[in-house]
Amino acid sequence: MAGKQKVVIITGASQGIGAALVPAYRKLGYAVVANSRSISPSQQDPEVLTVPGDVAVPGVGARIVDEALARFGRIDSLINNAGVFVAKPFTEYTDDDYDTVTGVNLRGFFDVTRAAVAAMLEGGEGGHIVNVSTSLIDHALAQVPSALASLTKGGLTAVTKSLAIEYAARGIRANTVALGVIRTPMHPAETHEFLAALHPIGRMGEIDDVVEAVVYLETAGFVTGETLHIDGGQSAGH
Repeated sequence: MAGKQKVVIITGASQGIGAALVPAYRKLGYAVVANSRSISPSQQDPEVLTVPGDVAVPGVGARIVDEALARFGRIDSLINNAGVFVAKPFTEYTDDDYDTVTGVNLRGFFDVTRAAVAAMLEGGEGGHIVNVSTSLIDHALAQVPSALASLTKGGLTAVTKSLAIEYAARGIRANTVALGVIRTPMHPAETHEFLAALHPIGRMGEIDDVVEAVVYLETAGFVTGETLHIDGGQSAGH
């Protein structure tokens, strides 16, 4: 029997945005299932279950969902935060680059979301999916060649609307947050000035900017099929 406490799965949860979303959802009262390739077990909080695994590997997404159900009995929300970004001129991408980026950004999304939606339907109380995308699919930048990001994250933005409509009558919402450049450990300090200048607002985004947007979408029951740009105006133009 499913418990009353709501449960969220967060992929890519070992650092950056994903790691910050864990305490944010705990503050909302959710139990959290946190996944990344090499996440450490949670010792302090019994309401946080860590599930290591590479979502690009077939079957890992389903295993995350199975472990969430075994521990907490239900799934209410899924944050598809795990992602890979490789910036190269298009003709310099290798087959390995393609496999890496599509493996995490598309295969990983597909496996975990398919299993999570099935669990939401079985639970009968609806649910919520948030896909993390990029504003580069709306506003390409010559300074940041990113065809594989656009190919894969553009797919996530598109499928958000498809899922929102397919499952609206079953109480499952789907939304996207499309990000500009966020100040995370993946961006060395010497690149910050260049990256800040890519945004009309004149700065990089902060992790808290993204967390606040996801929490808003989580609590906005009348919002579905939406792409919320957290990008300092980047998608509007420059």
